[in-house]
Amino acid sequence: MATEKVRAEITGTVWKIVSQPGQQLAEEDTILIMESMKMEIPVIAPVKGTLASLLVKEGQEVSEGQDVAVIET
Repeated sequence: MATEKVRAEITGTVWKIVSQPGQQLAEEDTILIMESMKMEIPVIAPVKGTLASLLVKEGQEVSEGQDVAVIET
């Protein structure tokens, strides 16, 4: 199986994790929600597959471009 890394598009804080490892995801399903400048920004699955792992936890600071999850396609 191939893997696809999901990266944060902004710098912010992981506000809420929506999907859990092992969960099947459709393209554009929400994986987690980040908070930046009092805005909530969803991080979505770029491809269909299984969420293999989350690389962050709620409350964690994340930089733009940082890997936040891995999807097995």
